[in-house]
This record gives sequence, C-alpha cells and structure tokens, in this order.
Amino acid sequence: MDEPTRPEVLISDAGGIAAALPHLVGFHPHESLLLVALGGPSGGRVGLTVRADLPPRGRSAAVAAALARSVATDDPGRVLVAVVSESADESEPLPGQPVGEVVAGLPHRDVVHEAVVALAEQGIPVHDAILVRAGRWWSYDCPHPCCEPGAGAPLPGGASELAAASVVSGVVVERDRAALEARIARLDGPAAAAMETVTWRLVDHRARAARADRDAEARRSWDTVVRSVRRCRPGAADASRLADGDVAGVLWALADVRVRDRALTLALGDDAAAAEVLWTECTRRAPAPLDAAPATLLAVSAWLRGDGAMANVALDRALDSRPTYELARLLARGLAACLPPGELRAVITASAAEPDAVWAAG
Repeated sequence: MDEPTRPEVLISDAGGIAAALPHLVGFHPHESLLLVALGGPSGGRVGLTVRADLPPRGRSAAVAAALARSVATDDPGRVLVAVVSESADESEPLPGQPVGEVVAGLPHRDVVHEAVVALAEQGIPVHDAILVRAGRWWSYDCPHPCCEPGAGAPLPGGASELAAASVVSGVVVERDRAALEARIARLDGPAAAAMETVTWRLVDHRARAARADRDAEARRSWDTVVRSVRRCRPGAADASRLADGDVAGVLWALADVRVRDRALTLALGDDAAAAEVLWTECTRRAPAPLDAAPATLLAVSAWLRGDGAMANVALDRALDSRPTYELARLLARGLAACLPPGELRAVITASAAEPDAVWAAG
C-alpha cells in the first residue's frame, strides 16, 4: 500500500495561504502565531506548519524561537509568518512627526518582529508576514492602501486545492482545538460508571488466564483486536454499537505492550481507517489509565495521515492519564521535533519486521 502523505499543494499568494490556515493545522486557529514552510522549485509548495498561542508581552522571543526551530526541520526555502487575531489596531508613533503624534497600526507587530528575528537566526528568509482578522487579511509590510489598518483584503472564497487535498487525506477541520478534544472526551455519569464496572471485572478475569499462560493470552488478545477492527470497517457494524464488554476486551489487549506494539502496524495497512475508528472509541470510553494505550495508537494513526493537530490532542490525553507512559512520551518528543510521517512509518515497519516468538507460536 502506498504511503499516505499529505499531497503536495502549491499556493500562489499570501491570501491563499491565509485562507488555507485551518486546513494546515486541522482547526480554525484563534489568537495564534503560525509559521508556514514554503519550498519546491516554484517556492510555493506548502510544507510544515507550526502554531502557538499568541504569547504575552515579554514571552514573544521564546515562543518565536521555538516555532522557528520546529519549522526549520522541514528545510524550507522561505517561511510565511501569520498572526490570527481579532485584536484592534494599535497606536504607533508617526515617523518624522512631533512626539505624541500617532497613527493606527496593525496589532502584534512585536510578535512578528520576534518571529522574523528568530527565522533569520535559522538562516530562513521570510516570504511575507500577514495578519488574518475578521475574514480579511493584511500584509504587515505592504505600503499600499489595501493593507492599511482599516482596509485589508477579503480572504479568497471557494474550495481551494488544499481544502480538497485535506478531505482526500482524511483531515477534518474543526472549529477549534477544543472541538478536537471533544472527539475523545471522557464519558461521565452512569455511562462511565457502567464502563468501569465491566472493564475491571474483565481485567480481573483475563489476568487470571494470563498468569496461567501469558503468551497464549497475548494471542487471544490480538484476535480480539483484529475482530474489533473488522467491525469498524466502512459498511460494517458501527463502532458506536460496540458493547462495553467489547471495548473492555480491546483495552485489556492493549495493556500488553506486545499486543499494543503489534497494533501499531494496523496504521500501515488497508485497515488503517477502521483501526483509527476503534482507537477513537476506546479512548473515549476507557477508564484511566487504560485510555493511554488507545490514545497513543490514535495519535500514531493521525500523525501518519498528516493530522498533527489530532495527534497532539491524543498524546496529551495519553500523558494526562499516564504521565510516565513511555511510548506516548517518546512520540510526543518526536512530534515536537516535527518528525516527518514517513520516518515514523519507517520505524514502525522496521519494528514489525523483527521476529516475535509469541506470534510465531500462534
């Protein structure tokens, strides 16, 4: 099966990039600083996009430096700096005029300045620096009337090439990051209590079997995962119809790191989408700390299809549940360092090629 990477997309101007920002990060950014890598022969191929909340005054340099280091891992030819904010225009001194004479200026110029400085320290030229606000965009450096503080240009409308490519690759643009978190929000009330009761009862029962023959129990656990993935295939039984006992069986299976590590390979094959549905459902319904394993697998699935925003949210969930969960910690470091999906795929493929007597015996 071919590697599912984000399609290469060319965007011809800063306005097109401004309109595409939600598709680049997976949700509609608010009060954010973003750096968009550009490269390729034309200089317009969109690459890695990194984002952070707009920092308070005094923290701009540190935040900009961290983003610049991250975007530099994509080896861009140049970078577009984007500020998304609904802040009002700010008063600036009027050049060449008496003290006290001011003129309206675009907000967050201090943040833009720190971003430009940080990129210069990385040896990366800036393509443009823009503000996106209220459905319009401005260039911080444009001297023409269209970029005066009270003007701005409307964001391009219609379905862009990047929007189409995002749909093809499975990236769903959410309203904000909170909407991503809501996809895997924990159960509460009677549903959570029922799920906990069923889960811990099953864990107690299966643990006795594991003490009798650990390898045989691992093989039974893997069969449970495979059957559940099949039920989540398009056109098959809806994952939301998985009974609590079905989900509990998968959670028990993934508690064995050998089963969990084998489950990583499901993101590489034809059942990648079905597996992601299962990991999502298990993360949503699992009692802590058993949600750490499916949340980590969900992060891998999202990462491999280019959805870094969902991968981050899933890893945050895993580490919130189990701060010492080693696989989640390792993946979080890789995601922070902007490890390309292709390299993660290669690591999983190499690991899967190693023989394991547990599965051979089955």
